[in-house]
Amino acid sequence: MASSGLISDTEPWKDLKGHVQDINKTHLRDLMNDVNRCQAMMVEFDGMLLDYSRQRVTLDTMGKLIKLAEAAGLKDKINRMFAGEHINSTENRSVLHVALRAQRDAVIQSDGKNVVPDVWEVLDKIQKFSETIRSGSWVGATGKPLKDVVAVGIGGSFLGPLFVHTALQTDPEAMEAARGRQLHFLANVDPIDVARSIAGLNPETTLVVVVSKTFTTAETMLNARTLREWISSSLGPDAVAKHMVAVSTNLTLVEKFGIDPKNAFAFWDWVGGRYSVCSAVGVLPLSLQYGFSLIEKFLKGASSIDQHFHSAPLEKNIPVLLGLLSVWNVSFLGYPARAILPYSQALEKLAPHIQQVSMESNGKGVSIDGVLLPFEAGEIDFGEPGTNGQHSFYQLIHQGRIIPCDFIGIVKSQQPVYLKGELVSNHDELMSNFFAQPDALAYGKTPEQLQKENVAPHLIPHKTFTGNRPSLSLLLPLLNAYNIGQLLAIYEHRIAVEGFVWGINSFDQWGVELGKSLATQVRKQLHASRTEGKSVEGFNFSTKTLMTKYLEASSDIPAELPTLLPRI
Repeated sequence: MASSGLISDTEPWKDLKGHVQDINKTHLRDLMNDVNRCQAMMVEFDGMLLDYSRQRVTLDTMGKLIKLAEAAGLKDKINRMFAGEHINSTENRSVLHVALRAQRDAVIQSDGKNVVPDVWEVLDKIQKFSETIRSGSWVGATGKPLKDVVAVGIGGSFLGPLFVHTALQTDPEAMEAARGRQLHFLANVDPIDVARSIAGLNPETTLVVVVSKTFTTAETMLNARTLREWISSSLGPDAVAKHMVAVSTNLTLVEKFGIDPKNAFAFWDWVGGRYSVCSAVGVLPLSLQYGFSLIEKFLKGASSIDQHFHSAPLEKNIPVLLGLLSVWNVSFLGYPARAILPYSQALEKLAPHIQQVSMESNGKGVSIDGVLLPFEAGEIDFGEPGTNGQHSFYQLIHQGRIIPCDFIGIVKSQQPVYLKGELVSNHDELMSNFFAQPDALAYGKTPEQLQKENVAPHLIPHKTFTGNRPSLSLLLPLLNAYNIGQLLAIYEHRIAVEGFVWGINSFDQWGVELGKSLATQVRKQLHASRTEGKSVEGFNFSTKTLMTKYLEASSDIPAELPTLLPRI
């Protein structure tokens, strides 16, 4: 096991710091001419191809990064995670999202107990319940089948399931399985989100899934109470038990809310919220929409990457290589951001999900031992599907700040389109851009090339592209449930690798707590001001001024709130 010292104090870290000078003397134009180098920087696994030859690295760089991983005890940390050790030390918990998609006969321990049977007990319960709903055996309070589902949750209880749902919506097998059904997500406490989530829905045919481990999450529970009122005001209070179920471990509060505890689906404290899409958090609403058998393929895809991550040598391990390259880009080359650029509209919600997984996991300023980090850790993640992003922020990527890019391509489109007389198919047009953009970033365009093209001298500075901008390409054979599971797991483990090397805790999130506690004080003040006319006190001048302005401008809100539901 690695010592508790900072990774930046090790010789491999210092060696890489010095190596940056060597890399700064190179250009990707030249590095890409080395066929042996490029060939060595391609990794194939289960039909997918990773090409990281357009990263600002040499084979020597990769060797030094592997030594850094060894100095960080990366392999040992991976093994400890799979063994169920309490690697989330600040919360004294195991980190076992890999158990959520393990095969039924697998053995994964936490606190001396094999947790896989517990996982499958919940999965079997989800399969049975979802089939009961989808077949029409379970009906609502008025006898109608429940064909519409609203999943209420926030953060990891929302972004991951939404990503998977959006990716599956246009998959032919998933489309057929979902025929006649709708799945909506309600996350934001903003009443506009409530209105949009239930627009066009009939309470008689709607099932609400409330996702909250403790059943106390402020935003989620207010939204849940809102939908409970929406149902009971239309169908009567007794209808709640037929139209609402829960993903929670707090059965007492579930029952108090009006939901039958038998219709509560458990998950565990060794599942972090942002890593919970493979638990009942995601599997329940997704199975209600698409059927459990299809979602089981998604779990198998994630599991295939889990096994690859656990067993493949570091040099051929896709999540490990991606994680090490991120550490290189952030901590050594000084590139703080990463663009996630899937050339598939079905993956439009990938970047928002990975944004949370990455930035909530690795947005830390101290080591796992509480020591202030003397280097930058964590990445700023953003992205948009190609080619939309090309007409949005690629200008900056090509000629402004250097932002390493992940290009994700799919060999076979979910929805192929061919037009007679066109030069290429619609998907070929899309993929032409997928192949071209990484080279444009790597090679750029020189003033000499522009002069040969007779570009006007005053325009040459504006049309010059410096190139030498790093990217990597990940090519998937298909985008079905299995491949979507693989893609999810690749990013989950990549982010863990970064944290393991940086020596931080990627599995806690204390940074989200302070704002929530301050919001409690504000909530009390708003209530006192509205019901008792009390002036705003106990806040700084700026906040007091803003709150006073808000209260004065919204004085039409009654002191004693009546029930008012969205009018959409």
